[in-house]
Amino acid sequence: MIELWFTLGTIGMLAGTAILAYGFRLVPAERRTRYAVLVSIPSIAIFAYAIMALGIGGFDTGDHIVWIPRYVDWLLTTPLNVLFLGLFAGADRETIGKLVGLQVLTIVFGFAGALSSGLLAWGLFALGAVAFAGVGYLLYGSVSEAAVDTLSEVGFGVYETLRNFVVVLWGVYPVIWIVGQSGLGLMDLETTALVVAYLDVVTKVGFGLLALSGEAIVEELGTQVFEDEDAALAPDHDAQPSD
Repeated sequence: MIELWFTLGTIGMLAGTAILAYGFRLVPAERRTRYAVLVSIPSIAIFAYAIMALGIGGFDTGDHIVWIPRYVDWLLTTPLNVLFLGLFAGADRETIGKLVGLQVLTIVFGFAGALSSGLLAWGLFALGAVAFAGVGYLLYGSVSEAAVDTLSEVGFGVYETLRNFVVVLWGVYPVIWIVGQSGLGLMDLETTALVVAYLDVVTKVGFGLLALSGEAIVEELGTQVFEDEDAALAPDHDAQPSD
C-alpha cells in the first residue's frame, strides 16, 4: 500500500509541475528566473517520489524505515521555497543566505534525528526545531520588513499569504515526526507515508499555484497601484490656481 501513496505523490508532482510550467506564459519575462525556482520544486520531488514508488531508498535503522529520497527532496526543495520568498520580498543577500542556511539545518538535523534513537534523536530533532524557529523569525522579521520597503500594498499582501502558507503547513511536519516512527511511534509507516505525500503535494504544488496567482495579481493590480500613486503625486497642470 505504501507504494500506492508514493505513486499518487509522483502523479501529483507531475501534474503540478505541468501546470506551473504552463504558468511561464503568464509571468512577465523579467520575473521568469524567480518563477523558475517555483517550477523546480515539484519537478525535483517527481524523482524522489518515483524512486520511493519503486521501493528504492528505504533505510532500515533496526527500529523503523527512513526514506532517504524524501529527505534529499526536502534538502533541495525547502531551501528553494524560502529562497523564492526572500527574492519576492526583495530581501538582501545576507538575509536570504541565513534563511536558506537555517532551512538546510532544519532538514539535516531532522534527518540525523530520524536515523538516530533515544535521547540523541530527540536532541537532534530539537536542534532542527530551533533552526526552523529561526526561519520563521526571519520570515516574520527582516524579510517582512524588506517586503514592506520594496513591494506595493498588493505585493505585500501576496507575500504575507505565501509566508503564512509555508510556516503553518511546514509546522505540521515536526508533529508528524513526533507521532511517527521516528518519534513516539503512534502513527504507522503507511499512514505517515500517506499524510506526508498529501502535505508534500499541497506545500509544493499549492505554494506554486498561490505564487503564480500572486505574480498575476501583482502584475495587474500592483502596477495599477503604482500608476495611481504616480498619478496622485504628479502635478495637475489643468488645475486653476485658487485665490
